[in-house]
Amino acid sequence: MEKKPLVTVIIAVYNCEKYLAQAIESVLAQTYKAIEIIIIDDGSTDGSAEVAKSFLPQIKYYFQENSGLAAALNQGISLSQGKLIAFLDSDDLWVADKLTYQMRVFASNPDLEAVFGHVRQFKSPELDEASKQSIQIPVEVIPGYFKGTMLIKREAFERVGWFDSQIKIGDFLDWYLRASEQSLKSLMLPEVVTKRRLHKTNMGIRESKSYSEYLPILKASLDRRRNSSKQIKNTIN
Repeated sequence: MEKKPLVTVIIAVYNCEKYLAQAIESVLAQTYKAIEIIIIDDGSTDGSAEVAKSFLPQIKYYFQENSGLAAALNQGISLSQGKLIAFLDSDDLWVADKLTYQMRVFASNPDLEAVFGHVRQFKSPELDEASKQSIQIPVEVIPGYFKGTMLIKREAFERVGWFDSQIKIGDFLDWYLRASEQSLKSLMLPEVVTKRRLHKTNMGIRESKSYSEYLPILKASLDRRRNSSKQIKNTIN
């Protein structure tokens, strides 16, 4: 039998001891088994390291001084060996057939570079009723254009470029805009592949002041598109 391509799964963690084990277990439970799991601990001060190390040798664990999510993900990529790369937030979960669904699509569509899937949002079960009531989920299942659903070929990721470590939040928005500008060949699966946990300490809540970064990210993309159009016009003329 032909050897299955190796998929590297990168989980960056910062003070997420409460949910990390479940995230790792959801990767270990994948029906697609050719997996390398890399945990990058971005300077956690809680018990995240102990949780991660309890899964050795099934995972690879690395610690770095706190440098931010994008830097942690880039570190994981630099250490990875897989022909394909996937990411999972340390508080989210994958469905068991996530990688199987996506690898089947790659097998039947060899020109594809990335495959996404739908995400189901859920309120973390341990929350009290008041906390659950404060979290609104307008739509439970949505198309998952974020890194937690994506499976991408290494060469395609490297063509687009790595995450911008200067961005605190919105690192994937910046990356995806660059990928779109370079005409990344991608497909959105109809199946739910990722479960996104909503809780009091989601990164989007912790870094809410950083949402102002979205505007310069969008402006930078628009500027790149305008410059590209000017270059094309100048070439034609």
